[in-house]
Parts: sequence; C-alpha cells; structure tokens
Amino acid sequence: MTSGARSEFPLFPLGMVALPGESIPLHIFEDRYKRMIEHCLAGDGEELGIIWLSEEELKQVGCACAVEQVLERHPDGRLDILVRGSWPFELLERQDSLPYPAGVVQALQDEPEQPDAGAAAIARELYRQLVMQATDRELGEQELERMSSYDMAATVEFEREAKQELLELRSENARMQLMGRLLAGALERLELIERAQARAMSNGKVRFS
Repeated sequence: MTSGARSEFPLFPLGMVALPGESIPLHIFEDRYKRMIEHCLAGDGEELGIIWLSEEELKQVGCACAVEQVLERHPDGRLDILVRGSWPFELLERQDSLPYPAGVVQALQDEPEQPDAGAAAIARELYRQLVMQATDRELGEQELERMSSYDMAATVEFEREAKQELLELRSENARMQLMGRLLAGALERLELIERAQARAMSNGKVRFS
C-alpha cells in the first residue's frame, strides 16, 4: 500500500461533486449506505468519501466528508444527514470486502508555491460583487482575505465539471485563477437574469420613475 494511504475508506459514489468546506444534505435510503453512515457515526470522527459517478466513469479524485448532523431518522431506517467536505483524495483501489462501497485512498496535498496575490485579489473581488448582488450582503476586507478558493466555491452552485476541476487542481494559485473565471461567468449570468426579470416586470415599457 502507498505510504499514507487509508484502506477500507467508505465511498459514496454520487452524481455530484463535494468540495472542502461545503455543507451537503444527503438522504440515505439504501441498506448499504445506511450501514456506511452508522459505521461513521459509531466511529471517532470516521469520514466517508463522496466521489462523482458521472455518466462516463467513476472519477478518481473525490472529497472526504464528515457527518456533521443527523437531521432526521425515519421509522423505516432512512436517514437525512448533513455532511461537510474536509479534504481531497485520490482513489487508488476499490475494495469489495465490506458491506458498503470502500477503497484505498490517498490524501492529496497542494504543490509548494508562492501565493499569486493578483489572482487571489481578482477572485475575491468578483466573489464580493457576486455576494453583494445576490444577497445584498457586504463582505468585509478581513473576511475576504481569509477566504480560500475552496471557501468561496463552497457557497456558489457551479457545474459539476467546474467543481471537479477545482478539486483536482493541486495549486491554490491555479484554483484562484479558475475561480476568477467561474465567478466572472456567474456574475454575467446573474446580471442577465436580473435584466430579464426587469423586462418582465416592465411589461415591455421603459420606466423613467
């Protein structure tokens, strides 16, 4: 086994991508996944790995998640839970010896690099604008300075392909550059939606007051 790898790590293949810091509600109804969650709840901080099962393949890079809260236990054994992403991993090998999907995983570390202040400043400014435009909330400078690419991405609903690319990048500078492009696109789409809504409310008339 590769040094630092973890075996028998619970895996949850889903049609979604989780990111570090992202909070995700899950509805658990299959017996094998109910067993997985009970295993995680019984352990001391035991985590599970959400990994994107796309139409083409099971991705090799996923995100470890901790069960934060059991929202509801249904009489038939179904569970509503809240998990939060913690760290990215690479799936090295599938394991079929457990009553739920599992595998050997390796935590992924970022490459050493000097921070790109320019890329980070652009991404954070675009994020500030997006939050302001979408929620009317003004983010403070100190709050923005503390935010990583993952922190920002965890609060915006991006396409799965974009989130997977963020998860697979091993450079915070590269993630900040990608976040800049994604946030610029999100702002543009939001502005288009707002203009369309304004047109609909105006009933085709230009209002001057």
